Amino acid sequence: MTPNSFLLSNGQLILPSSLQILNSELIACERCPRLIAHCRNIAQVKRRAYMDHKYWGRPVPGFGDPHARLLLLGLAPGAHGSNRTGRMFTGDASGDFLYPVLHETGFASQTHAKDLKDGMKLHDAYITACARCAPPDNKPSKDELTNCSYWLDRELDFLKNVQVVVALGKIAFDGYLSHQLRQNQIQARSGFKFAHAAQYELPNGQTLLASYHPSQQNTLTGRLTRPMFLNIFRTARKLLNK
Repeated sequence: MTPNSFLLSNGQLILPSSLQILNSELIACERCPRLIAHCRNIAQVKRRAYMDHKYWGRPVPGFGDPHARLLLLGLAPGAHGSNRTGRMFTGDASGDFLYPVLHETGFASQTHAKDLKDGMKLHDAYITACARCAPPDNKPSKDELTNCSYWLDRELDFLKNVQVVVALGKIAFDGYLSHQLRQNQIQARSGFKFAHAAQYELPNGQTLLASYHPSQQNTLTGRLTRPMFLNIFRTARKLLNK
């Protein structure tokens, strides 16, 4: 079962060929030598707690419901989270904060995401990121984000039903606006200011919601609390239920 696959109730494995092809290409991407080298090095050195784990150590594809109306856009895979497990927000503290909220609001099948075999399924939601390789210090360069925008543009072409986009952090917020610029949906980013719970109606009919990223830097300091985060996805649910 691949990161982007999901199961129907009858056990049938579903994976649209367009996304399957895209993911196979993305996983083999080597556009950013610095990031590829970092991912592979982390996968070899590992963290003490995961010495017996086989790390993914490659670009990480998006996953979820290909017919989703909700899109979650993050920054990049975590070195010992997604870079280890091969699935976005899986196996790290950010995911531990995210998935209970998604479960409570009906977007995830369970509260925990540990590895590709944990049974996690997203309901009417799809998760991806602006950068697909784990960057040193969680900081991809401008050129690396530009390189990776190629994958985001192609991926979003296949997600035809998206109505609400939750941008997790300022880089994701700016990244989605850059995508809108490339698609000629907006003319400038100057009218869009990042702030937690900021909400914008886009010309294509989508709603863009901004949230602080659920990183420990934000959650352990109280900058992002569970009620604040829960409110983001309750708002998304209300927008989808209009």
